[in-house]
Amino acid sequence: MATVQIQPVVVGTAGHIDHGKSSLVRALTGIDPDRWAEEKRRGMTIDLGFANFALPDGRRVGMVDVPGHERFVRNMVAGATGIDIALLVVAADDGVMPQTREHLAILQLVGVRRALVALSKVDAVDPDLVELARDDVAGALLGTAFEGAKIVPVSSITGEGLDTLRAELVRLALETRPRAASGPFRMPIQRVFSKPGFGTVVTGIPLSGELRAGDEVELLPRGVRAKVRGLQAYGEPAELVRAGHSSALNLADAERASLARGDVVAAPGYFGAHTMAAVRLTALPSLSRPVADRSPVRLHLGTADPHGELVLLEGEQLVPGTSALAQIRLELPTVMAPGDRFVLRWLSPELTLGGGVVLLVGERRMKRGHEETLAALLRQEAALGDVRALLLAALERRDLLAPTAAELGREVGLSPEEAEAKLADLRSQKLALAPGQRRRWFAASRLEAGLEQLLGHAAAYFAEETLRERVDVIELERRSQWPRESLDLLVAEAVSRGLFEDAGQGTLRLPRAAPVDEGLRAELAEALAALLAEPFQPPTALELAERTKHPEKHVRALFARLVDGGEAVRVSGDYVFGREAYERAKAAVRASAERHGHVEIPELRDQLNTSRKWLIPLLEHLDGIGFTMRAGSHRVLRKR
Repeated sequence: MATVQIQPVVVGTAGHIDHGKSSLVRALTGIDPDRWAEEKRRGMTIDLGFANFALPDGRRVGMVDVPGHERFVRNMVAGATGIDIALLVVAADDGVMPQTREHLAILQLVGVRRALVALSKVDAVDPDLVELARDDVAGALLGTAFEGAKIVPVSSITGEGLDTLRAELVRLALETRPRAASGPFRMPIQRVFSKPGFGTVVTGIPLSGELRAGDEVELLPRGVRAKVRGLQAYGEPAELVRAGHSSALNLADAERASLARGDVVAAPGYFGAHTMAAVRLTALPSLSRPVADRSPVRLHLGTADPHGELVLLEGEQLVPGTSALAQIRLELPTVMAPGDRFVLRWLSPELTLGGGVVLLVGERRMKRGHEETLAALLRQEAALGDVRALLLAALERRDLLAPTAAELGREVGLSPEEAEAKLADLRSQKLALAPGQRRRWFAASRLEAGLEQLLGHAAAYFAEETLRERVDVIELERRSQWPRESLDLLVAEAVSRGLFEDAGQGTLRLPRAAPVDEGLRAELAEALAALLAEPFQPPTALELAERTKHPEKHVRALFARLVDGGEAVRVSGDYVFGREAYERAKAAVRASAERHGHVEIPELRDQLNTSRKWLIPLLEHLDGIGFTMRAGSHRVLRKR
């Protein structure tokens, strides 16, 4: 297969309707970007067109031609996604027009920073008017990212200036840093069509990563998988497509009707579709009115353009030319990721109000003016562009949820292996920790705070339960409301640091227990004697409280202290056996099972002089600790 040599840089046209963008693309490349019959009939570009031109060394550079009419701005923004160089076309007989200015704003909002101006139709005006138009364009560029861009007078009719324009485009294409092919593959879909004998084909410009024939991809937002049957770049078969290539993908097992512009083809497992995004929004200085909170908007991101609502997280309104943190709440799930550039337009009237960068995606509604939320978003904003900083910000945001490297990698666009390596770097800087062997991660600052809270919960428990020496981990889970997996990791870290001792059976002991006074010692001895007096029918706390006239709560505390000290064993909530009786019962269960091949319950009941009231909880406890197990209708010893 012949491989197309490509410079991974894309040029996109911009400018007012009827200023000659498509004619200029035809003159420069020999390719007609208007592919619809209606476009040719009306002489007006409606949708995106695609072409390419060759560099001196034979490499191809892609071109995207966009519509200039205000009714098709949504198509223009879709085309601006993925371009690196803007070819701004301004007709010398018209000068700068409203869509010229709106396109300039959109280009900057989506992150384009290099431009070349074609002053078109110079054959239609006097030389003096050409100079006036040049001054008009230069003035419009003042204060923009394109200030000082080269302005080339051209005519698609006579050919004047085309060689100079072509040479300038080549220079910019060679000077522009090609898009890196790193990261997981992601391509917003610009076109979907069916080709006889091939099936479904989607086109677009990948934003990141690379793709080969045979690779599996995920089609978002539906989340279905498909296999790449074949690839093209600039209309030629290709072995590989990558970021910065104008690409066509032939997809197996993908229905044409299930795909549309705005969908995304991506490496499986890295990206998701979301209905909410926290953003940094900048309002255009040219707006005639402030942007109000709760404004209905259309979001343009990639090639998607869903409706939604703008919620300002700081301030009641956004003054033209200023920026603020905000949340966009969408009607439809849309593929977004931190660092993505976007454009926002009002729904009525349909005008571009501003744009900015996505900071965070998810489904959680954020509160206006919430200081902790705003601080977290500022940290996230500062981390954009630095993968390790993004990982750390994600860890801090997860607090004590303890994600895996794979989960964090999906959040910031890294493979599990890449995320693991970056997290190891953070650990070497003592910024991240992965306690235990389960490879779940904490931000170091969050772990220290979590351990402090854990000790606080334990201290509060012991202050209430003054007779206890141990605390159940389940009690700490109830008090903290932390996920059990996170709590287990914190407990393991606390034990490894000597903050607690593992007392077994899901309990923890403080390393320095308070001394027992004589009065308490006597009460404990009395309670233990009561348990051992009827070894296999021991009294419950309520029964012993009625006998001794002590409060039931106090007797329960005495039983718990005996269990903590190992002198008694709790086999269920209400049933506590003295340690000596418990071990005798356990030995009797073993002997019965060895004698009969299973536990003979009636015989065991008679031997221990007990009843089902005590025997069944005891046997269920032995099942629970793995001493015995059910085998059909019998209990047998568990093999070790």
